[in-house]
Amino acid sequence: MSGRANYSPRRRLMVVGGILGTCCAVLVARAAHLQVVSEEFYQRQGDARFLREIPIATSRGMITDRNGEPLAVSSPVESIWANPQELLLHPDRLGELAEALSIPRDVLTRRVSERADKEFVYLRRHLNPDVAEAITALGIPGVYSQREFRRFYPYGEVMAHVLGFTNIDDKGQEGLELAFNHHLTGKEGKQRVIRDRRGRIVENVDLVEAAEPGGDLMLSIDRRIQYLAYRELKSALVETGATSGSVVVLDVPTGEVLAMVNQPSYNPNSRVGADAESRRNRAVTDVVEPGSVMKTFTLAAALEAGKFTPASLINTAPGYTTLPGGYTVKDFRNYGTLSLAGILTKSSNVGAIKVSNELSADHQYDMYRRFGLGQRSGSDFPGELQGVLTSAATWGPTEKASISYGYGLSVTPLQLARAYAAVGNHGRLMEVTFVKGGAGEGTQVIDPAIAGQLMDMLETVVGPDGTARRAAVLGYRVAGKTGTSRKASGGGYAANRYAAVFVGLVPATNPRFAMAVVIHEPQGLEYGGGAVSAPVFHRVMEGALRLMDVPPDDIEGWYAAQAANQARQARQAAAAAPREVAP
Repeated sequence: MSGRANYSPRRRLMVVGGILGTCCAVLVARAAHLQVVSEEFYQRQGDARFLREIPIATSRGMITDRNGEPLAVSSPVESIWANPQELLLHPDRLGELAEALSIPRDVLTRRVSERADKEFVYLRRHLNPDVAEAITALGIPGVYSQREFRRFYPYGEVMAHVLGFTNIDDKGQEGLELAFNHHLTGKEGKQRVIRDRRGRIVENVDLVEAAEPGGDLMLSIDRRIQYLAYRELKSALVETGATSGSVVVLDVPTGEVLAMVNQPSYNPNSRVGADAESRRNRAVTDVVEPGSVMKTFTLAAALEAGKFTPASLINTAPGYTTLPGGYTVKDFRNYGTLSLAGILTKSSNVGAIKVSNELSADHQYDMYRRFGLGQRSGSDFPGELQGVLTSAATWGPTEKASISYGYGLSVTPLQLARAYAAVGNHGRLMEVTFVKGGAGEGTQVIDPAIAGQLMDMLETVVGPDGTARRAAVLGYRVAGKTGTSRKASGGGYAANRYAAVFVGLVPATNPRFAMAVVIHEPQGLEYGGGAVSAPVFHRVMEGALRLMDVPPDDIEGWYAAQAANQARQARQAAAAAPREVAP
């Protein structure tokens, strides 16, 4: 009775209410602690699990030719990646994934397993976006896609050596892609997103940093002249059986590169099977003993010394001379007495040596250096060689004589084109540039009057009595010089291996183009610069002059020559047409 008497529903209610109130107070306090006092801590913990900063891919700058035609562009692609820690929890899906990726299952399993402690591994890169979407649509845990960009070169191997290429991460590896990598490379952006437990983006939170695309680059290259040069060089190698060759075309007044091609070449869009030989830009990375094209600069020194004029006579009989040490140098035949101009016209080695004998070694060397030989061109092209031109202090009588007609030094095709462009540019040597409008002021290396005399003499080389008749272009005056040099081999010179060289300027009255052609190891009876390289100059310049609307030196003579040529073709067509037979 006493227990029942002490029982109080009110007291029990108060106790239960107190307990509940205490619990509510604790819960409220805990909630306040979580939402107010420790809000930042728990927000960071939640963000760490679901909030991510992801990169925003950006495109590399476009490269165009001088007329704005695209030469290198970046196309959007998708790359498939995986979180190995998540993917390996579902080994039963690896076979399905391997089939979708076109990868052997054992290869895929090994790749993912080797990175089991990582959270990221690429599975396939640079896929068509539709293919990547089909793979992610399979819903395989831990497999995702990422936007990237892939470089595409519309002109393939025609532009390969100039442009170079990028690696899988879109970074320049060779050529102008490497030289201007910093300018062309964009800056990735950053975006903060919320991912669900499957890694899918469910909300874009904010933009941390905007992406900046790479800068575009307009080259001095003219894609039309580039294609002409590529086509004609490739054709010449097929016709002559040569092993390799290079062509460089410069804009004479500015030093801008209008074309630069090499054979063999490669396709930068798919470099499978492309070896180091085909990827080498021989126009800047290979050197050659230039042969008789050096005589122009030897005669420039002779004119500057004041000891000779273009009409000065030199006796080259009997067509050969013996250098100290017993080495005999021969001309093609005995030319007897030649003028200074005639030494170029007939390409007399003996004449060049006799002129060199009247010059000091220092003056001769200084002239070659002034024309940029033995130095880089200023183009900053990756891998460009400076060639070899030893100091005059190291020359003996034999070295001094041999250099005068193109042996004992080495130059690149680009250096040859640049040096001859200086002759056509009234004696002003320009730094070479691959960028349109990137020309500098240049340096005056010889008196304009001497440059004019050299141009007059070089015209005779392409005339009816010269060694480069096949370089002539209808309606235009052409100046140039041939060269044929033996290839070095085993400490001496090979008997049947030659480099055929021609460097020319057109139109001679006011040169617009300088072009160097170097073809290595042509086969057959005709292997000289006049027979092998001069025709390439003729075919390329014939098209380039028309494409660039360069007027003929003699417009009336050009029209007359055109009319005569058309009439001749009509007569040939009529003679070849079948005649009707009377019944």
